[in-house]
Amino acid sequence: MSQAFHESSEKALARLDAITESISETLADVKPKLRGWIHLASTPLVIAAGIVLICLSPTATTRVGSIFFVASAILLFGCSALYHRGTWSPKVWKILNRLDHSNIFVFIAGSYTPFALILLDGTAQVVMLVTAWTSALLGIAFKVFWPSAPRWMSAPIYIAMGWAALFFLPAFYDGATALGLGVGIAIFVLIATGGALYTLGGLVYGFQWPNPSPRVFGFHEVFHGFTIVAFVTHYVGVSMATYALR
Repeated sequence: MSQAFHESSEKALARLDAITESISETLADVKPKLRGWIHLASTPLVIAAGIVLICLSPTATTRVGSIFFVASAILLFGCSALYHRGTWSPKVWKILNRLDHSNIFVFIAGSYTPFALILLDGTAQVVMLVTAWTSALLGIAFKVFWPSAPRWMSAPIYIAMGWAALFFLPAFYDGATALGLGVGIAIFVLIATGGALYTLGGLVYGFQWPNPSPRVFGFHEVFHGFTIVAFVTHYVGVSMATYALR
């Protein structure tokens, strides 16, 4: 009887494998043709731009901030490209899915880091960095232990973490303008603009709209586009703040 049960279990597992493989193939068929290409094309450019930023950083502090900023961006865009471009087995898909979503929290904290190190000091700097990275760790735990959390819950968490910087805007403004009024205002505007672009991307992700061409360039591609434009905006801001100290 145990042998019959064992054989029955093996057949059931074989059927399950066939079903999951079929699901993977179906997902590949319905996935928009440009899914993942935006992040794939951007990753080498981010690496090149990051090397320039790190190498031209004038102090140890700016270099550390640049490393965190660039590394978190490479991690996000690189993993996203790998996850979205491939057609994976359910096991690998689950791992990459968790990494992809967890990296968003790391990226938000990594984006805060150079601005906090350069523009803030004292208690404000410590509170900003501790808040950002503690939130990132909690966000990672949330995604690891509840990977199936609904989209309507995930998007507001990303946006809320991103806009925690609102509490530090006066300190950011003071720190930025201390580098020079003109350059400081430009940096401050870039910080706010980048945050607004990330927010718009998060709303697109949450509402799944606009969805211009579901088979070619869907709402997810629009979301990815916003993340790249927002990253470029913050990259320019970090670069201006960094080079102002040269």
